[in-house]
Amino acid sequence: MDLLDTYRRSLAEFTDRVDQVAPGQWGEPTPCPDWDVRTLVDHVVSEDRWTVPLLAGRTVGEVGDRFGGDQLGDDPVAAAREAAAQAEIAASHPGALDRTVALAAGPTAAGEYLHQLVAEHLVHGWDLAVAVGADPRLDPAAVDACLRWFAGRAAGYRRVELVRPDVAVPADADRQDRLIAAFGRDPDWTPPA
Repeated sequence: MDLLDTYRRSLAEFTDRVDQVAPGQWGEPTPCPDWDVRTLVDHVVSEDRWTVPLLAGRTVGEVGDRFGGDQLGDDPVAAAREAAAQAEIAASHPGALDRTVALAAGPTAAGEYLHQLVAEHLVHGWDLAVAVGADPRLDPAAVDACLRWFAGRAAGYRRVELVRPDVAVPADADRQDRLIAAFGRDPDWTPPA
């Protein structure tokens, strides 16, 4: 599976999970400390909104604080769908993945940025699913692609505290559990009783 297809699948999976959030679940806890369901979804929607100007060649400084504050408004599901659709269009634009993206961490190949976004959608999609009781199974091909990409980056991400320390899993853990654990989550997490 190519990177753009993997990205599209990760976007669709995340958006499908947002559709499954019941009205009374937006304040429920997630595996992300201090983040409830609404905060988690808002974070990903903000990332999706950033994708459009960054892939178009804008810098963080040029975008400014346009995506600060609440990105969900009164209809979080519609906001997530719209942001994902615009992000997919931006990533699919001819030549978009051949660019260098001006991230806060410095110039980054657009393909590397898209890998980061795949991880964002997969891992936070799992966070959202387990928080609201949805099916947490992720696309196996996307999980494999993300695991391969992250294997060479995990130590660096932990060093600068972009992810929590990995969680130990049994030797026979499946690839999804390994991915979730590599991003500092317990694959057996359940909401507090």
